[in-house]
Amino acid sequence: MQQVTEEQILSLAPNPKAAANGKKIASSGGFVSLQRSEDDTFYMGECSGSGKSNYITSADYINEAAPVFRCSCPSRQFPCKHSLALLYEMAAGKDFSICAIPEDIIKKREKKQARDEKAAQDPDSMTPEEKEKAAKKKAASAKSAKTARLKKIKKQIEGLELTEKLVTELVSAGLGTMGGTTLTTYSKLSKQLGDYYLPGPQKLLNGLILEITQFQKDGEEIHYDNAIEVLEKLWNLVKKSKEYLQQKVEQEDVALEDTILYEELGGIWKLSELEELGKCRENAELMQLSFWVTYDEAGKQYIDSGCFVDRNTGELFMHYNYRPVKSLKYIKQEDTLFSVAQVPKLMCYPGEGNPRIRWEGAILRETTPEDFAKVQSYAMESISTEAKNIKNILKNPMAEPMVLGLIAYHQIGKLGDDLVLETKAGDKIYLRDREGMEKSVKNLKIIPDDTLLENQVLLAAFYYHRQQKRLFAQPLTIITEDKLVRLLY
Repeated sequence: MQQVTEEQILSLAPNPKAAANGKKIASSGGFVSLQRSEDDTFYMGECSGSGKSNYITSADYINEAAPVFRCSCPSRQFPCKHSLALLYEMAAGKDFSICAIPEDIIKKREKKQARDEKAAQDPDSMTPEEKEKAAKKKAASAKSAKTARLKKIKKQIEGLELTEKLVTELVSAGLGTMGGTTLTTYSKLSKQLGDYYLPGPQKLLNGLILEITQFQKDGEEIHYDNAIEVLEKLWNLVKKSKEYLQQKVEQEDVALEDTILYEELGGIWKLSELEELGKCRENAELMQLSFWVTYDEAGKQYIDSGCFVDRNTGELFMHYNYRPVKSLKYIKQEDTLFSVAQVPKLMCYPGEGNPRIRWEGAILRETTPEDFAKVQSYAMESISTEAKNIKNILKNPMAEPMVLGLIAYHQIGKLGDDLVLETKAGDKIYLRDREGMEKSVKNLKIIPDDTLLENQVLLAAFYYHRQQKRLFAQPLTIITEDKLVRLLY
């Protein structure tokens, strides 16, 4: 039988309530019958419900990494509670009688296979007429797409020029003049940037307005300092993007490139586009080392952030799930993952530090002592040898404000009111919470097991404090030989 865990079910559920309802159906004996195919690729159940007839729900594992769920109920949730209930029955090891795969499922599989084969059809197998027709269709589509793309780029340049003008005036006058009428002007510009296809600069401008508004309310210098950082990033984004887009218009080149500017401007990468750029990795094994949720006031959205390590290479990646406030009821919140995700195709976004990743379909397996030992083996032994590289990444205004890394430490102890990490090589670094992140240092201070503070590996978020001109690290997770001790939860 297919091995299903409750963690997998929760990861597939559209929301916690649906999972709870599915579990309730299974535990209350809601299924009249349970069946599976002899090859274990198809599972089906007949479930009593609120309708006159029983519902037929199924799970098709022809692609094990991306099972397909179907149900005859009228629910708009996907998978519905009946499909989740079927998974709970599988997880419980219930008896499934052997059945033939239904004819309609076979036909649906065949149609999908035909679509996939057609998409990958070898031109050499086509007739001359088919080749000509396909070529004309492709050329017309490409021409239309190019025209639309150039039109969009020109509109973006207009918006960037408008933003550049106002930012230049602000830099000349000073941030202290940004109040009253000026704030109103910037708020109007922020709304306009959406019409120029510039959600990225729009978000930064909103962030700038928020920091200055808050500074005027409480006079805290931190808001002024944050405003300077946002303004610096906005200025760099405008200058670099304007130059980049103008070059594309001059050359009539609309091809996507391996650059962070596309996403920073607000573009959304398709997985197929990342694959075309060679940003695809095969057969990755990912372990989630940390997970946290933040609220982005400027973007009016929640961001579920997960740090993953590639067990095979030791690289650290970030996975983001964006949940705009307007769409909270449609987008499921991510959750902590304790298993190893075996991903057939892993897509990596452009960028340095800890690149963003995405994937579709994964097989989850339980972690083993070998997994923890492998992760520990990737930890840096000396901070001083890595500090220069980390600082160089953080100096880039376009980069994320922190870089995550693994440190093998000799001990973590107190120095005054601070906690300090020391490596076996004698390097030391202060452990402090970064502004805007959930606090974790306090959790490190109250760990009941003192052995965790010696000779372990720490996942830390390195960040540079501009005022103190020092590199700090926020502790996220302790990795031992057999477990993860998460300090964010």
